[in-house]
Amino acid sequence: MSISKQTSATRMLHPPSLLPSRQVEMETVLQQKIIEATHCVEKQLDAELEKLDNLDISDFEKLREQRLKKLKLLQQQKQNWLTMGHGEYSELHDEKEFFEVSKKSENIVCLFYKDDSPRCKIVDHHLKILARKHIEAKFCKLNVMQCPFLTARLRIKIIPTIALIVNGKTKDYIVGFTDLGNRDDFLTETLEYRISLSGAITFEENLSSENTKKTWLSQVSKPKTIKGPNNSNSDDSDED
Repeated sequence: MSISKQTSATRMLHPPSLLPSRQVEMETVLQQKIIEATHCVEKQLDAELEKLDNLDISDFEKLREQRLKKLKLLQQQKQNWLTMGHGEYSELHDEKEFFEVSKKSENIVCLFYKDDSPRCKIVDHHLKILARKHIEAKFCKLNVMQCPFLTARLRIKIIPTIALIVNGKTKDYIVGFTDLGNRDDFLTETLEYRISLSGAITFEENLSSENTKKTWLSQVSKPKTIKGPNNSNSDDSDED
């Protein structure tokens, strides 16, 4: 077949007139979907505005009372936390004391440490700061040499290891500095964000927190949650 005949055959298979019409059809469908989505949002906004327009003084008073009630409950909860020793970073001296704390506090951030570990002292510095900021959790530490049974039960091999207990159950571990960028000069906010992934503390969303997230994500490929504490070899073993 000659070149001219091939070109003619190609044109017959793909008529030029059909290509623009197909593109116009796709654009029309897309525009219709955008219009439908816009109308849906407008209806939702109109419904919310109508609710506000229909509110009278008694409704505003009810909303105010509900808000005050929530604030009072929150204040009472904060007072209960402080009574249980939240708001400070304390040392637990044995396993019995650990179990007593576990009965009182639902959320616990506990460092398992050794005296001769420099990295444990680094974690100490950050946890002292976070304990004052996050009274919703009990921050504490426990010397592994004084709690062999608990250390074995939780399968703690790497020091430092932070156990994160949520609603009375061991939810997560931060083993060594692997999840903190494998560096000793990590930010307090980095540790704060990593702890919050377990649900033990609440991480407030703001511009600074977004930067913290980006920094953390750039250092760690993915969060290692709900794992055993034997998955890191970046720090000292308590079996040394």
